[in-house]
Amino acid sequence: MRLHRNLCFAVIDGLHKIFNENEYADKVVQQLLKRDKRWGSRDRGFIAETTYEIVRYKRLYAEIAHVKEPFDRDNLWRMFAVWATLKGIRLPDWKYFSDTPTRKIKGRFDELSKIRKYSESIPDWMDDLGLKELGEKTWSKEICKQNEQAEVILRVNTLKTNKKDLKLKLQSESIETEFLPNYPSALKLIERANVFKTEAFKDGWFEVQDASSQLVADFLDVKPGMKVVDACAGAGGKTLHLASLMENKGQIIAMDVYESKLKKLKVRARRNGIHNVELKVLDSTKPIKKLYGKADRLLIDAPCSGLGVLRRNPDAKWKLQPEFIDNIKKVQTEVLEKYSKMVKPGGKMVYATCSILPSENQEQVDNFLTSEAGKDFKFVKDKRILAHQSGYDGFYMALLEKN
Repeated sequence: MRLHRNLCFAVIDGLHKIFNENEYADKVVQQLLKRDKRWGSRDRGFIAETTYEIVRYKRLYAEIAHVKEPFDRDNLWRMFAVWATLKGIRLPDWKYFSDTPTRKIKGRFDELSKIRKYSESIPDWMDDLGLKELGEKTWSKEICKQNEQAEVILRVNTLKTNKKDLKLKLQSESIETEFLPNYPSALKLIERANVFKTEAFKDGWFEVQDASSQLVADFLDVKPGMKVVDACAGAGGKTLHLASLMENKGQIIAMDVYESKLKKLKVRARRNGIHNVELKVLDSTKPIKKLYGKADRLLIDAPCSGLGVLRRNPDAKWKLQPEFIDNIKKVQTEVLEKYSKMVKPGGKMVYATCSILPSENQEQVDNFLTSEAGKDFKFVKDKRILAHQSGYDGFYMALLEKN
C-alpha cells in the first residue's frame, strides 16, 4: 500500500480533534469524508478505518511511540508511523517519518502484546472492572472482540418489504448482502458500503441496526393494537422495529429527555411509513404520571456504560470515567423505579442495556424485584449477549411481568 499525503493529513487532523478537542470519533470521521469530493470509496475507507484503528489502539501506539497526552502533531505522526509499521506499510520519505525506529517498534509491540491493558489498549480502571465483573477468561475474550471493527447489519422494514426482496433490490444497486440465521429481520453486508445513498434506504425499506439490538423489540412480545411505551427511545431504532412488529396498529409512545433525538425519530418514522408513534419529550414527570397503569408493554432501553458497543464507539474507552459508571447505575435504578409504574396489571416490560457488566444488568433487575417498586413484578426470562460469543454487540435484556 502506498501512503498519500492528503489522506494521511486528514487522519492526523481527525485524531487531533478526537484526542485533544474531545470530539466524537463518528462525527469527526463524517466531517473528514466530506473534505474532498474527488476521494473515491477506497480513499474514504482508508481515512475512516485508519482513524478508528488508531483511536482503538491509542494506548498501545502511544506507549510504543513513547508519547504522552496531550498529543502535538509530531506525536500523532509518531503514532501513525507505529500503525503503518505494524501493518507492514513502507513509510515514505517524508519529514514526519525521519528516524522512525522500525525494528524497535516491532520488538516493543511483541513485549506489550503480553499485557492485556496494552494489547487491548484500555485504561487500567476498565481492565480492573472487566476482570472483577466477568473474570479473566471471559473479559479477555470479550475485550479482544470489542476491538474488532463492527460489521454493517440492516433490519428489513416489514411494513414495506421483506428480506428476500430487499436483498434483490440492494443487489440491483451493487450491494451484496447475506441472511443471518436466528435473526429474522437481519441482512449483513458482505462488503462495507454507503447504504444511506441507496434507493432502498430512501424508500424506507431498511434501517441500519446491529443484530443484537434487533432482538430487543422481539423480546418485548408486542401484538398489533397494544399500547406500548418506549421510555428511553432516543433516535428510535427499537421504536421503529416495534412499530413494524405491531403492523402499524395500536399506539407507541416514544419518550426521551432529548427533543433533538425525537426529531430524528420523527423523520425516520415518516421514511419508514410508520404512523402509530406519538412523541413525548420528558421535560417533567407529567407524561409518565399520565400513563401510570396504562401500558400493555414497556421498553426501558436504559442509559448505560455502553461497554457492549465499543466496536462501533472505540473513543468511548477514553471518554468513559469510573465515576460515570457509578452514576449511571443510580440512574438505572431510578428509571426502573419511576417508569415501571406505567405498566398495567398483566402487562410486561423489558429492561435492556448495551452493557456487558452484570452490575448494570442482572444485579439491577434483582435489586428492582426486591424493592418496593418491583414487588408486583415477576421475572420471566433474560438474555445476556456477549460479542465474543455472538459476533455482534454486547447486550442484555430481561422480561418482567406485572401481576
